[in-house]
Amino acid sequence: MKGMAKSSRPILWASSAVLLAATATRGAVFAQSVENPTGEIGWNWNPLIGLSLAVVIWRYMDGVWALWRRSGRGRGVTRRQVSFFWAGIATLFVALISPVDALGEVLFSAHMVQHMLLMLVAAPLLVLGMPPVALAWAIPQPWRRPAAQWWRRQAPLRIVWRFVTQPLVVWILFAVVLWGWHLPVLYQAALRDPTIHMIEHATFIGAAMLFWWSLPLHGERNAIGYGLGIFSIFTTAVHSSVLGVLLTVGTTLWYPDYRLTTAAWGLTPLEDQQLAGLIMWVPSGILFLAAILALLGLWLHRMEHESRLTADRR
Repeated sequence: MKGMAKSSRPILWASSAVLLAATATRGAVFAQSVENPTGEIGWNWNPLIGLSLAVVIWRYMDGVWALWRRSGRGRGVTRRQVSFFWAGIATLFVALISPVDALGEVLFSAHMVQHMLLMLVAAPLLVLGMPPVALAWAIPQPWRRPAAQWWRRQAPLRIVWRFVTQPLVVWILFAVVLWGWHLPVLYQAALRDPTIHMIEHATFIGAAMLFWWSLPLHGERNAIGYGLGIFSIFTTAVHSSVLGVLLTVGTTLWYPDYRLTTAAWGLTPLEDQQLAGLIMWVPSGILFLAAILALLGLWLHRMEHESRLTADRR
């Protein structure tokens, strides 16, 4: 099972990315548009979102229960990891189904909150809650062996996967996705077109999950070093803060589409943009700092554990 989990990991991450991408689709009934700034702000009960989340929950929990029936409850996947998974799902619910989604259509600051929830809260929680063994067991039992065999035969795909998951490549990908979607031409295209908006959210979730997965959160031997992981988080915090600062201190409106929608909420478009910049700058910086401290704690714990093992051998 260990070998199968390792070989199936790329397939499972791809499957999860597809399912999570579907949750980024906006609801047609409640979603607010810039052409209708006085429309209702409500919950987004898009059936596709609910169905997608239900499928993810079903496959994950079905796999966890199957693993626990064989190995014992809490073995392979711990109760804490299951709690992380549920917290990640709850965050997706808040970001994609609650009024946060509709508010993001009329307020840039609310849209920024949504993006931060997807990239800096939901993504790391889901990564913490889905170790490779959980993903392997999430595959329906009749498909597990054929999927692993198929992947072993795909040498070119494995090469591409190894390249894409290199720490430096993941770091660059995360930065490109973050900065690219905040270019005015792409951001406003996402505001106006539901399909582009879906792609935007899908790439945010996918790039963020790759970024957090590249860190040694599960203590795997082939994960990048703790020091490099801390450096990766720190430099990402720096460049994302730069983007936040530019939005906060800028005197030019980046996204003119919001000029018709912010007045109803007591904000000028520029004030809304500055508030969005502060959200990217300060709260996200705090989340990155918390991640650095958590990774540092894991590093120190591992060093202490290795020291004890060395002392026991003497």
